[in-house]
Parts: sequence; structure tokens; C-alpha cells
Amino acid sequence: MTQNDAKTFWDERFNQEEYYYGTEPNDFLREQAQVFPPKGRLLSLGEGEGRNAVFLAELGYEVTALDSAQVGLDKTAQLARQRNVIVHPVLAHLKYHEFEKDHWDGVINIFCHLPAPVRQHVHKNLPHTLKTGGIFLMEAYTPEQLEYGTGGPKNIELLYDPDTIKKELKGLELLRFEVVERAIHEGQGHTGMSSVLQVIARKN
Repeated sequence: MTQNDAKTFWDERFNQEEYYYGTEPNDFLREQAQVFPPKGRLLSLGEGEGRNAVFLAELGYEVTALDSAQVGLDKTAQLARQRNVIVHPVLAHLKYHEFEKDHWDGVINIFCHLPAPVRQHVHKNLPHTLKTGGIFLMEAYTPEQLEYGTGGPKNIELLYDPDTIKKELKGLELLRFEVVERAIHEGQGHTGMSSVLQVIARKN
């Protein structure tokens, strides 16, 4: 899938009144949000329609939502207005995104599945862009998710192999790195038992 194909795919998916993945935050993020430095500056990758960014803003964080789909960012802004919080939208493709040095207290990836070269670019830049003590939090589908078929990419190359991800995150301290099978209910997009990789990593 090319950059333009991906943009078209997500614009079409989000171009409906209903929120495709719902408006409630991801369970793993909700449970672990306290790992971020208090009142910090957070970047959410591939934020989509805003459910996770708005949740973090409600907790008092300064949140930037990055996505390549303008339709998703428009819905993020709409949800933020409804919840009376501020989220900063950034329209960008992660393949070309330049990460600021020592800028973020936290970076979040909730089911933002990237082609290997783009994923490697992001992971390589995490130690560069996180502040000392900053946290990277991720939940992503593993290759075993293809057996469940309850959400996520159908292309195995876009699913996150734990051994590969662990090598790519070698510049960070892994506080949690676990493959979990759990029931996920997030709108119409993620529904049912799933195989996920849950990561919490820190820049020391």
C-alpha cells in the first residue's frame, strides 16, 4: 500500500458520523496512563479519530495527535470540543516526520501498524525524541492476530513480531514487554479475542 493508498483508505474509513474505533480509550492505555510523567507533553502516533488523545488531554496532559488522515484529525478536534479539552492535530506521514530532540515526555502507539522501514524510522528516533525519563507505550497486534481476525491488518508484514520489535527498541529500557491474548471491544474496528504485544519502555 502506497502513501496515497493509505491516506485514501483511512480517509474513507473515518468518513462517517460514527467513530470506527469508538470514543473510549484503549484499555491498556487507560490502565497504564500513570506511567507518563505528570502533566507532560505527549505525542500519539496514528491517532485516528482522537479517542486516546482526548482521554490523555482529560488527564491534564498536553497532547499532540499525529495522523496522515485529515478526516480522522477533524473528528479528533470534534471529540476534543465535545469533551472540553485541547488536542493539537498534526497532519503528517511518519515516513517523513522529523522528530524533535528531547521533546516528548511520552510517545504512544495504539494499533498504529507501519511498514517495516517506517516503523524502524520511528523506533530509531524514540531515544532521540523522548526526554530523559520519557515513556514509549505501545499496544499492537502480533502475527498470531491473523488467526483471530478480530481487527488489525490482514497483511502479516504489518503485524508486529515481538523479537523484531525488541531489537528495534534496544535504545530504551523495557519496563513491560508482553504478548497477551485478551478480548478487545473498540467500536466496530476491534471486536473479540486478540493477540497483542504490550510495551512500556523508558529513556534513561
